[in-house]
Amino acid sequence: MMKKMRNGFSSREPNHMEIKRESISFKVKRITIKGEIFTPGSYGNPNLPALILCHGIPRGNSDPQDPGYPGLAERICAEGFIVMIFNFRGTGESEGNFDILGWAEDLKAAVDYLWQHTGINREHLSVMGFSGGAAVAIYTAAQDQRISFIISCASPASFEFLGNEGMATDFINEFRRIGIIRDSEFPPSLDQWRRGFKEIAPRRWVASISPRPILIIHGSQDSVIDVADAHVLYQLAREPKEIRIIEGAEHRLRIDNRVIESALKWFTSIKIQ
Repeated sequence: MMKKMRNGFSSREPNHMEIKRESISFKVKRITIKGEIFTPGSYGNPNLPALILCHGIPRGNSDPQDPGYPGLAERICAEGFIVMIFNFRGTGESEGNFDILGWAEDLKAAVDYLWQHTGINREHLSVMGFSGGAAVAIYTAAQDQRISFIISCASPASFEFLGNEGMATDFINEFRRIGIIRDSEFPPSLDQWRRGFKEIAPRRWVASISPRPILIIHGSQDSVIDVADAHVLYQLAREPKEIRIIEGAEHRLRIDNRVIESALKWFTSIKIQ
């Protein structure tokens, strides 16, 4: 049974939801990016809101009981959204090596792909990013007007910790260890790789999202990205904007149901300016 939300989004009662999963791939400068699209199987409405989920930088440890982003995509799809997930370059089944500016290219290509998908409402194409993926989402949304709404979860305001060459080298070695930098000669230039993080820094771009709405979510107990970064981004952002600090939540907001419920409720209240 479908029900209509007051901003025009459609939502389906979650019980017995049939969800269609479609494996996809697309090229970004010869790099193959792999992903999936989740569609309500019998929604009866060819004009559904669409959402792209952007994962963060992998940390090398995974819980076999964790349903991951597919589980999150199914949860949101059951509310009447067409949802796209994909692996940024260097992660999962996608090719390439971890590079933050390359991630921005991947997200733009993902928007290009979903923009052509049958059944989406192009006035309701949203991006929800987590941590490093949230930073990329802010940067991309600032430059791509096709993105209607953005939810930033646990985003850094900047990447100052990579400003030191020694620390950047340490991070590259760690990224090699966990397998997101795969080629021995990558990056060809450490300085250029580091400059990408300065370019992406969300504090430089968050104001440019207006007049499209942004929701900033952060955990009060985040030990990876300090909650102060959320307040910095909120102060720099222009209206319409909201901030929600999830009490007691840590960095992995994806697994906190309060975050998803908060995001879904926000979608029912926002209006395009």
